[in-house]
Amino acid sequence: MENRLLKDRLAAGQALLAPGVYDALSALIAEQAGFDALYLSGASIAYSRLGRSDVGLTTYTEVEDTLARITERVRCPVIVDADTGFGNALNVQRTVRGFERAGASMIQIEDQGFPKRCGHLAGKTVVPAAEMCGKLRAALDARNADSTLILARTDAVAVEGLEAAFERAERYLECGVDAIFIEALRSPGQLDAACARFASRVPLLANMVEGGQTPVESADALAARGFRIVIFPGGTARAVAHTLQNYYGSLRQHGTTAPWRDRMLDFDQLNALIGTPGLMEDARRYA
Repeated sequence: MENRLLKDRLAAGQALLAPGVYDALSALIAEQAGFDALYLSGASIAYSRLGRSDVGLTTYTEVEDTLARITERVRCPVIVDADTGFGNALNVQRTVRGFERAGASMIQIEDQGFPKRCGHLAGKTVVPAAEMCGKLRAALDARNADSTLILARTDAVAVEGLEAAFERAERYLECGVDAIFIEALRSPGQLDAACARFASRVPLLANMVEGGQTPVESADALAARGFRIVIFPGGTARAVAHTLQNYYGSLRQHGTTAPWRDRMLDFDQLNALIGTPGLMEDARRYA
């Protein structure tokens, strides 16, 4: 149901704001905040599961496992970052089938070479456009339902320039993908140029990275430009990291959590958030 809702909403021209999540707890809290879609960031999985940078270290199985745990807990549609598909066209097909079984509503595949890296880091490479087109055709053939959407991302702006990135996006669109993501656009003018060329033909995604290459704007401002999907993929991990730095620093200094009590959930509040009372009621009902 969630996959069809995402496709129908995009077809209706409604803009989606999707926050980044990286596990079931962050996804649950985002859903409770009222978001209509979530974005499972590959970078945030690297940050949270590995404590490492987004430089191609995460694997298909780690992302699939994280996705399955999220979709088991929430009903909100999930857009999942599949990096390069974790290999060639055959790997892409395995990735799409696995992520679709795990509950993905939209699967993002990018044209970086390996090892891939965060789209806002220097030193990226891209595969030939023809190779990427083969991967996209493989992805489209592999999905079980056309309500599982395929999002094509190009990282070519930083490698080959803006016009080359647009030409790649044109070729990817010809393959039949459901949405386009031109990574690391560098100015308001480039944002507008992308929308002028593509927004009337296909849902276009804007990626907001705090401190990254693209100027950060609100979802409303980006929707006014023509973007239909707006993601803040790593903001959650950055906010949590900042909070933990301060929390651990305070605990180390004071030897108690007392100075943080007004910035924490207590035992009962956390259990209410995650639904413990309902879980206990289920246990009694089945006893």
